[in-house]
Amino acid sequence: SFVKKVQSRDIKPPFAPQFTDIISIGIGGSALGPQFVAEALSPDIPPLAIHFIDNTDPAGIDRILNQIKDKLVSTLVITISKSGGTPEPRNGMIEVQKAFAAQKLDFAKQAIAITGVDSKLDKLAKSEGWITTFPMADWVGGRTSELSAVGLLPAALQGIDIQAMLDGAKVMDEATRIPEIKNNPAALLALSWYFACNGRGEKDMVVLPYKDSLLLFSRYLQQLVMESIGKEQDLDGNTVYQGIAVYGNKGTTDQHAYVQQLRDGVSNFFLTFIEVLQDRQGISPEVETGVTSGDYLSGLLQGTRQALSENQRDSITLTIPQVNPRTVGALIALYERAVGFYGSLVNVNAYHQPGVEAGKKAAAAVLDLQKQVLEVIKDAGTPLSVAEIAEKAGMPDQIEVIYKILRHLAANERNVVLEGNFGQPATLTTSYQ
Repeated sequence: SFVKKVQSRDIKPPFAPQFTDIISIGIGGSALGPQFVAEALSPDIPPLAIHFIDNTDPAGIDRILNQIKDKLVSTLVITISKSGGTPEPRNGMIEVQKAFAAQKLDFAKQAIAITGVDSKLDKLAKSEGWITTFPMADWVGGRTSELSAVGLLPAALQGIDIQAMLDGAKVMDEATRIPEIKNNPAALLALSWYFACNGRGEKDMVVLPYKDSLLLFSRYLQQLVMESIGKEQDLDGNTVYQGIAVYGNKGTTDQHAYVQQLRDGVSNFFLTFIEVLQDRQGISPEVETGVTSGDYLSGLLQGTRQALSENQRDSITLTIPQVNPRTVGALIALYERAVGFYGSLVNVNAYHQPGVEAGKKAAAAVLDLQKQVLEVIKDAGTPLSVAEIAEKAGMPDQIEVIYKILRHLAANERNVVLEGNFGQPATLTTSYQ
């Protein structure tokens, strides 16, 4: 397999004896799932250390590249994009390519892609001679892709037992097919959400895992649940505004943050406790007579649960024996299936995201407008007000957007100069230098 060839050094970078690091470039589910699994399961000293570029933030990209520095020569780059046209991973890939070029390294010899067959990225990778590409099926959505090549390849390269992850998911899939609801974990979970939210998203879902390694689980679930369930229309075309807001971090940390409001404030939530029975590998030292740090963790979970219950605050408790590849695979499958069940209960399509597509189209329109604005300024020869630029661009109703475009360009040494009182944008004049 590809992973074994990397581990045996049959596949290696041109100017280093072996790969030591990974840059994983992706957005949304192509990043959140792999990030969650890396945080939960990656060994303390993995065979390959993974770094994520999951945004189009230039400073964030610089931070990752600065962390790697001289190890770029031994870094494997994984670009993940189903369509190959999503701007954020494309931008990250281009910036990493430029970093390779600056060090006179051959990007293609250290790059692989996970993408749809015949996508833009697939064609690019093959035309440039990348190491290889891994297919992403067209029926796999980003937020449900962790148990596909999107999540399994980075995990395997980190030394995580992906077969155990799949085994755990298989067990949960089998349980999902049990007709009796009381024996079907995903159906029970979906019905619990329905009961807590009255089927109308009336309450937020707070996810509180009492284990540091599950820190990113709430972020992962935030996308999985909100992108799947948050829909304006149901399957019959009725306007319903469905959704469940999801947030959380970890226990006991959050007991010193927002749990105060959960206990005593507005009752607009239900809480999911995730309990892990095993504290650590081996025996824990006592911090008091007969008491370990893990006893405190467990006691604080039970105490918080009881305190919330005493004030009529709803909660769900999900217990796993330990955090390992099998239980993490089962957790992923559990919540993926629960989302599907809940979508059926409230009659929405849990597997599309028209709101996300609308945002992408709006962003593309802003960037097209930016190009028009730059042409207007370049051709003007004299300073123009924001209103004059909007008029000349044929967009008089977009003055605010144009002002924000100009402000951003001026702040980033893009040859755009804004002069005047920034407290009164209408007084500003713009020139191109």
